[in-house]
Amino acid sequence: MVEEESVRVVRCGGSELNFRRAVFSADSKYIFCVSGDFVKVHSTATEECVHILQGHRNLVTGIQLNPNNHLQLYSCSFDGTIKLWDYIDGILIKTFIVGHKLHAIFTLACAEDSVFVIINKEKPDVFQLVSVKLPKSSSQEIEAKELSFVLDYINQSPKCIAFGNEGEYVAAVRDFYLSVYFFKKKTTSRFTLSSSKNKKHAKNNFTCVACHPKEDCIATGHKDGKIRLWRNFDDDKKYTYTCLHWHHDMVMDLAFSVTGTSLLSGGRESVLVEWRDATEKNKEFLPRLGATIEHISVSPAGDLFCTSHSDNKIIIIHRNLEASAVIQGLVKDSSISTGLMIDPRTKALVLNGKPGHLQFYSLQHDKQLYNLDIIQQEYINDYGLIQIELTKAAFGCYGNWLATVEKRQEKETELDLQMKLWMYNKKTQGFVLNTKINMPHEDHITAVCFCNAEKFENPTLVTASKDGHFKVWILTDDSDIYKKAVGWTCDFVGSYHKYQATNCCFSEDGSLLAVSFEEIVTIWDSETWELKCTFCQRAGNIRHLCFGRLTCSKYLLGATENGILCCWNLLSCALEWSAKLNIRVMEPDPHSENIAAISQSSVGSDLFVFKPSEPRPLYIQKNISREEVQWGVFVLRDVPESFTSEAYQWLNRSQFYFLTKSQSLLTFSTKSPEEKLTPTSKQLLAEESLPTTPFYFILGKHREQQDEKINEALESERVQLPLTENIPAISELLHTPAHVLPSASFLCSKFVNSLLLSKETKRNS
Repeated sequence: MVEEESVRVVRCGGSELNFRRAVFSADSKYIFCVSGDFVKVHSTATEECVHILQGHRNLVTGIQLNPNNHLQLYSCSFDGTIKLWDYIDGILIKTFIVGHKLHAIFTLACAEDSVFVIINKEKPDVFQLVSVKLPKSSSQEIEAKELSFVLDYINQSPKCIAFGNEGEYVAAVRDFYLSVYFFKKKTTSRFTLSSSKNKKHAKNNFTCVACHPKEDCIATGHKDGKIRLWRNFDDDKKYTYTCLHWHHDMVMDLAFSVTGTSLLSGGRESVLVEWRDATEKNKEFLPRLGATIEHISVSPAGDLFCTSHSDNKIIIIHRNLEASAVIQGLVKDSSISTGLMIDPRTKALVLNGKPGHLQFYSLQHDKQLYNLDIIQQEYINDYGLIQIELTKAAFGCYGNWLATVEKRQEKETELDLQMKLWMYNKKTQGFVLNTKINMPHEDHITAVCFCNAEKFENPTLVTASKDGHFKVWILTDDSDIYKKAVGWTCDFVGSYHKYQATNCCFSEDGSLLAVSFEEIVTIWDSETWELKCTFCQRAGNIRHLCFGRLTCSKYLLGATENGILCCWNLLSCALEWSAKLNIRVMEPDPHSENIAAISQSSVGSDLFVFKPSEPRPLYIQKNISREEVQWGVFVLRDVPESFTSEAYQWLNRSQFYFLTKSQSLLTFSTKSPEEKLTPTSKQLLAEESLPTTPFYFILGKHREQQDEKINEALESERVQLPLTENIPAISELLHTPAHVLPSASFLCSKFVNSLLLSKETKRNS
């Protein structure tokens, strides 16, 4: 039994892993990355998430290792606090309440009991770098109000601040200015690049900065793709800089290696560039990383690098520029036009991914499983180019078929549509393109749905379009004298008074098809495709349409743009009830009669769960999200819950997920993200952390002895084969020239006999 008070809305994925630079542990075994309100701890060897550090009440904006204890981690947030964590055990040690909105955090080994943070003052665009004194206290929550001003008029991004030469100075860039503050002299030097609008200086803007760890050298990245290396900057008149130029677009981030012998740079080309000895000629590349490089990090040990990318992934890279691991989060597309779907086979969440792809995302492990390339064209990152968009997708026949729609439109009169039908191949365990249909409709396709009723042996697909038609597509035999094949063809075209078709859906048993034409809902017989009846309430265009399930299958629901929710009885062909709700999401639970509807208000988004048979909601939750919810989906639970309260019984068999405008994935749960981690993750963390304690020298030897015993037992059971170099037949086969060898039939029997074991060998073993 689960207490209903413990059910709450939790973030279960979708947060940006690339919001800030990732940080390595001192031994390079773990990598830390911000993820919304959390900090995630991943293993660099297995990519597994071993801890989720949870405690901040707002977006986490920075993480840094504690320079005085490498087993501890600092984090800062918009909630105005700095938290100190023991990342091995996932325990919060202390919370320092600063009070200001914190945008980034920096730590220095030489600055004991102090950290540096970026805060904004009265004006929203004025940011300062300040030092925060962290007082020593035995209490867990401490106020840290002692702030010391360091630099003014800086950029809020931590990529625009860097500490150099073991903390002797700090460099900050913004617009066309470079500021360097020297801690010992307490002086600031400022350098300005030309901001004139001619072609030569048009893109001189600073974008990022990095400082050499041991020398007085500052590297700055610029909007025009150049990298400038500044020296002698302690003198405003004698300073010099040299230029490195490979990037054709802006430099997104820079990082020096631990020793300072190499400089790493990245940008929109999706290529990591290593400038060795900071020279133009001596550079190495790691290309085809898949998306724009947002951040670059270097491990304290110097053996690993990592890059954070715009498609919400982190790539861990060895010192020799070989990618070793990928931590992939939910890819955030500019718009999720396909909606949220569940793959019936893998139970993965499916939606738009990187351009032209569908991403299959594991809800249980909060990581991407794989991408399916739908458009099958090389993506060119050019803002002026009109791209092909993946607009619709639907699964059918228990995951055996997948329908996708893509479009490209340069002008209003030039619309290019393509529909593809993909068949699941059991041998390759993936989808294979079966049918490609050019211009299935004359205008934009608004809805795609399969008939998933068990009684329908022949797969059926329906598409609705703004051209005023809906089309029924069926699978037919496409065999010829060369091979057996199947393909899709149009079986029926329907319309209603030249109105635009906006939605379509099948009843649970597949006997009826509902198609909405603007304000009017039409019901069609799926066997004869005859129009049975129409519903019209004149309450605005139909935005959502769905049939009831199980005992409520006689009802049809429609939500209009004018904020009216209508429920029609299909037996009496009359309106059963209606309610005034501005519905943005309406999703039926495939495994129960329940329907979840999310409405938008001025305060936030509200959830209503109800059965079509009665207008009284089973469950109401106000303000499930402060922002607009765009999509929702029900997922069948692997293990049912046991809620006894009537209000929460709708969560027993299925779990409801919803996606917000900022593409954060939320759900109702009784467990925190840390509690959801699998036991194998915990075990992995425990095993990897053993070398950090003296107890390992006892336990480690014991385990080594056990492993030796197991290996000895396996060796004794193994049959010892004679060494190949001692077999005359093999020697003859390998060392005799091919043109003088006897026939293969003569050598075959000799070769096979040489591999047989004699009775003496068996006795000895």
